[in-house]
Amino acid sequence: MVSSNNNALGVIFANTYDDLVPDLVTERSMASIPFGGRYRMIDFVLSSMANSGIDNVSIIVRRNYHSLMDHLGAGREWDLTRKHGGLNIVPPFADRTVKMYSGRVDALQSILPFLEEQKEKYVILSDACNALNFDFNKFIDAHIASGADVTMVYNRSEIPAGARNDNYTISLDDAGRVTELLSNDYRPGEQNLSLNIYVIERESLIELVRSAAARGLIYFERDILARNIKLLNVQGYRYDGYVARITDMKSYFDENMKMLVPGVMAELFDPAAPIYTKIRDDNPTRYLAGSCAKHSVVADGCVIEGTVENSVLFRGCRVKKGAVVKNCVLMQDTVVEEGADVQYVVADKNVHITADKKLSGTDSFPVYVAKAHTV
Repeated sequence: MVSSNNNALGVIFANTYDDLVPDLVTERSMASIPFGGRYRMIDFVLSSMANSGIDNVSIIVRRNYHSLMDHLGAGREWDLTRKHGGLNIVPPFADRTVKMYSGRVDALQSILPFLEEQKEKYVILSDACNALNFDFNKFIDAHIASGADVTMVYNRSEIPAGARNDNYTISLDDAGRVTELLSNDYRPGEQNLSLNIYVIERESLIELVRSAAARGLIYFERDILARNIKLLNVQGYRYDGYVARITDMKSYFDENMKMLVPGVMAELFDPAAPIYTKIRDDNPTRYLAGSCAKHSVVADGCVIEGTVENSVLFRGCRVKKGAVVKNCVLMQDTVVEEGADVQYVVADKNVHITADKKLSGTDSFPVYVAKAHTV
């Protein structure tokens, strides 16, 4: 990460779409939900920015942000420990000008003084509910080449069941200009579904946010883009790579399970564009005599004495002798005691499943065990 893109800064909204996964965000934000064995959701967009040389990134948080702050630290893993720019976490009530926000306009209004002081020409806006490996340099280049006021990223996808009441879809003309922006689209089949990533000139953003805030508007897409779709040149940028979109507990389970599908892991974790995360100095996973592990992702620090099949185990998990774990997502430091049988379970961090217990969900309704609970 030696490159630097001095022409763009990043703004990430950590709490957007928290309401879609209430069980997972009781003590954390959407941005800090664990994913894929070692990572948090924010790692993907933050690493993509770092790999594209964007070294001035602000993360706007609203609530339950202590887990996120602990994960990010000073941004060392993403090479964002800088004297100028670097990683900036903006909590609510940081000063008199910052308030608990409801939408992106509120959130951006709270950092207007910061945006006015910056030198970068462009601002990248992004949520943290999607896991993807994205090239922001190509995105910015496409925005500049099109002469757009705003460029937004979309992909061709069916609207997830969990996002039926919280999505944006777009229609495009032959030149790639957005002609219609729909909120809460319900149509079946593939649509041009927004990935909630935007690029806009910094000075234009400041002007639009200030104008919208003065009129009591709070939503960037609905109140700014959709209202002015004929006045603003909004371009669409199609992304055809892999995207893990978290919209409910079922999608969280399914997207983790897709890490076991050949090719998906390779597409998301491209060696040429690494995904970085907080370092935890663990021992390599140990597989003891009599253990059996098949078709699973098992992170470092785990100890496997029993059977693990078709599962994703985060760092520090223990599956003791005689225990069976199948079709599960076990987050960090979960312990499954001897003789336990768990299937189709999502276990949060530090869960303890005691000896000889049987815990079973289904593919369509995985059982969730809350953080630090004992079963």
